[in-house]
Amino acid sequence: MTMNRRHFGKCAVAGLAIGSGRQLAFAGGSAPENWPGWRGPKRTAYVPERIWPTKLDQEHLKLVWDVPLEKSYSGPVVIGDQVITTESRAKDQERTIAFDRSSGQERWATNWSGSMSVPFFAASNGSWIRSTPVTDGKHIFVGGMCDYLACLDVRTGEKKYTIDFKERFGSPLPSFGQVCSPILDEGRLYIQSGGGLVCLDALTGETLWRALVEKDGMMSAFSSPMIETLHGVRQLIVQTRNELCGVELASGNPLWQKKVESFRGMNILTPTIWKDSIFTSSYGGKSLMFDFEPTESGAWKVIERWSAKAEAYMSSPVVIGEFLYVHLRNQRLVCIDLASGEEQWRSRPYGKYWSMLTNGKQILALDEQGKLLLINANPKAFELVDERVVSQNECWAHLAMVDQQIFVRHLLGLSVFEWS
Repeated sequence: MTMNRRHFGKCAVAGLAIGSGRQLAFAGGSAPENWPGWRGPKRTAYVPERIWPTKLDQEHLKLVWDVPLEKSYSGPVVIGDQVITTESRAKDQERTIAFDRSSGQERWATNWSGSMSVPFFAASNGSWIRSTPVTDGKHIFVGGMCDYLACLDVRTGEKKYTIDFKERFGSPLPSFGQVCSPILDEGRLYIQSGGGLVCLDALTGETLWRALVEKDGMMSAFSSPMIETLHGVRQLIVQTRNELCGVELASGNPLWQKKVESFRGMNILTPTIWKDSIFTSSYGGKSLMFDFEPTESGAWKVIERWSAKAEAYMSSPVVIGEFLYVHLRNQRLVCIDLASGEEQWRSRPYGKYWSMLTNGKQILALDEQGKLLLINANPKAFELVDERVVSQNECWAHLAMVDQQIFVRHLLGLSVFEWS
């Protein structure tokens, strides 16, 4: 791809990336103004208030550049002066591409073989790369659809190593492909692949441990893990197709496990931590808040604080103060009191899927139809401040924002917007 692919025509938006002033929880650290992976530095979709658009019209939020690409659901990764994304192309190839943030000019591109078709009942969801990469500032780790991982040099795209999890573990190809977005921590990479949860040495690709192995192995997890501290114990919070789990980072041993009911194992949301509690919600299930109590024996008690009928689909929520905002399967945004589970309000329908960012006072949301929404975080009522269609193409990748730029990976390209 060269500069002649850059254009300012009809834009399509599927994912945004936003910078955060919070300390990164990734190997080697990173400068604060980066978007290194799924939902930002801490996977909370939090953005500092100082970098936040006030209006969405074309005068205030301008298109800087747009490049056409083949299809992908991977959210963009922003590191320094580069923005990196993926695409499935030529029916048998996957590709990672880096662009110059200011101009949209291609810096490098790396390909590998990989393609598959999802089951017929999910064909509308597409058969292309899904996982959002993650970077430690020197390398970028990209999950391919065929249960594959590539470690690339972030400046050149050179392959450092690749892993075919099917070959390594003798596991079957997941029915929906590899979906989980990997996470980095202290030189280790954690990913739900190979029919379970895998911990790798990030620099060498060596398997350090494998846990939570699924019995059928056909449909690997849809969710992406978090690293959080509960009751003073730092741990990996993992949602499999059937359970919510806390796992020791060093050994992979489960600290606690709790079954979460869902339709066809569609536990998709990233687990949401609030104080020492965890919220989740499943397709075909309900919303749940769990409390945890370590015991003298070392075992953990998992206590259901509350449950509610609100049924999420694919959109991971944001936490603002004592309230949670989550987009539901019925296409409404709902505000829930985290302590009690009491629903505060529901909006009218807005799209099938949202990716959301928050600065603690407002929410910036992108729906799958390409509409960008600016919403006040008011637990008393739904308050839409502004809205704008930023893409005529579907938008399923997650939003990202760094400095005064918003990065949108729509289904057929990558767009960068900037506000004054």
